[in-house]
Amino acid sequence: MQYFSLFFIFTLTLFSSVIKSPIIAINEENQTATVKVQHIDVGVSGFVIHKHSKTNVSILKNIFVSAYSKETKIATLQMSEFKQLRQNALPMGNWKVEVGDMVILAFGYSRALLIAPNEEIYYRVTRATKQMQWIHPDVFATILSFSGHPTPLKEDFDKMNLSTSVGLVFFYINQKLFTVDAKSLKVLNISDAPLKQKSTSLPFYTRLGKIKASWWGEGSDELEEYAPYYCSLLIENNSQNEELHNICSQDKN
Repeated sequence: MQYFSLFFIFTLTLFSSVIKSPIIAINEENQTATVKVQHIDVGVSGFVIHKHSKTNVSILKNIFVSAYSKETKIATLQMSEFKQLRQNALPMGNWKVEVGDMVILAFGYSRALLIAPNEEIYYRVTRATKQMQWIHPDVFATILSFSGHPTPLKEDFDKMNLSTSVGLVFFYINQKLFTVDAKSLKVLNISDAPLKQKSTSLPFYTRLGKIKASWWGEGSDELEEYAPYYCSLLIENNSQNEELHNICSQDKN
């Protein structure tokens, strides 16, 4: 357990700092922008800030790192609509992202949700560090009940991010701990977590009872298998991640 604790703390330090950098180029056709940073992982998310005056700023876009060159230190950012502070009763600004606007990356990475197969593993992982503010899975289970999704979908993780400002989701699957960006569901890190799994709670460990289900639609069926489903969810959003594919293919054999 000592080895696991030390390695887990080391892993978290990689994602503990917010990164700020000005935009150096924009491609409006592809809705991408580029920034120069010393190091960043593909999949890290954030947002673009436009400064109106010394005291007034606006958040214009959500972003995530779609590519990074170690040689040039240039990160390509995919932009999308920012919905977190949307207020339908107020008018929306027509500001466009400009060169010089500031990007904030890895925001909220001090807050995390852990998807674990049982109570023992949940507490052993979350107690391995005090650096992270853990949002209890009961909160996520409540969101799933409102949506009628006993089987979590990516859109449910989006709702979790919007309502709690969680930046990271950790998935414990077959003695591996996957560090995942909460917005993009891109895998940022995979580390060994050699804990014995004596039981499995579906869809994950939570103190709540049965999650309410909709009459029909995607996500309304009861989750039948823990590891295969979360592997498929991660693969769906990380199709080029060979390490993830290898780990999940081993689980099938």
